[in-house]
Amino acid sequence: MVFPLSAASHAEIPAPAPATLAPLTAPTLDEAYSANRANAAEASRMAAAHGDDARAAADRALAAPSRHFLHFDGRGSGRATEVFGDLAHADHIAVLVPGSDTSLDTYDRFHRAAAALHEQLTRTGPRTAVIAWLGYETPATISPTVTTTGRADQAAPHLRGFLRQLHAIAGRQATVSLLCHSYGSIVCARAATGLDATDLVLLGSPGTGADDAAALHTRARVWAARGSDDWVAEVPHVRTNLFGITVGFGTDPVSPAFGAQVFAAGDGGHSDYFTPGSVSLTNLARIVLGHTSEVTRA
Repeated sequence: MVFPLSAASHAEIPAPAPATLAPLTAPTLDEAYSANRANAAEASRMAAAHGDDARAAADRALAAPSRHFLHFDGRGSGRATEVFGDLAHADHIAVLVPGSDTSLDTYDRFHRAAAALHEQLTRTGPRTAVIAWLGYETPATISPTVTTTGRADQAAPHLRGFLRQLHAIAGRQATVSLLCHSYGSIVCARAATGLDATDLVLLGSPGTGADDAAALHTRARVWAARGSDDWVAEVPHVRTNLFGITVGFGTDPVSPAFGAQVFAAGDGGHSDYFTPGSVSLTNLARIVLGHTSEVTRA
């Protein structure tokens, strides 16, 4: 086993505490965006003074005037919740929940995925918004934590709370789709019970910890997809107890036994679900917009 050292080193990087904000509502969005940009800029200055040029550059990019964050925390591996589009007036909202190895240092690839989906959505649905939710400490791909639900259990209450906050901003009429990639699918599964979402989409999932979709106890439509070149297909879909710790995530979400609506994801790999022009991105946009009859099935 390889134990990641990144979290320990990032804990030493100085950064300000998150900005103190008024309750998030449509009228306070601009205030929140401005405060979080200022916080990111200060985090960049502190990281640079500490000698971490890579983190300083990452934080500096997030402080750009074009970026809109509902939340930003530059401490440790970092937390960020970024908005693409006009959230206050959106009819359809997609929330992306990332998998392992996602942090402020690797945030750019997560940003690109959310931006690509937003671009796809605006072609046919202008009143849409996409949110990149890095609201938890993701596990390292090569680590013991990636084989258990521990990080997902910690993240799930925060995801539930965020969705409640989201409906307070956008209103109850907006549909919310959760697009959950890799380990993020376990986060979504742990948060699923009673979650106020229209669709729950599992992308490149190693399993959810549930035997089937019904065991998620969610009102949302449950979807699943896996690209034909995704290495996660080789992950054993088992769940066992080792020394009192449950390891593995059980039933394959794209198998008939799980009972999700399985859609086509093309021939992409594990990191290709949001590639512009891909089958998977086209189908994800259709799901978010509620055009479910147009979704191509696997």
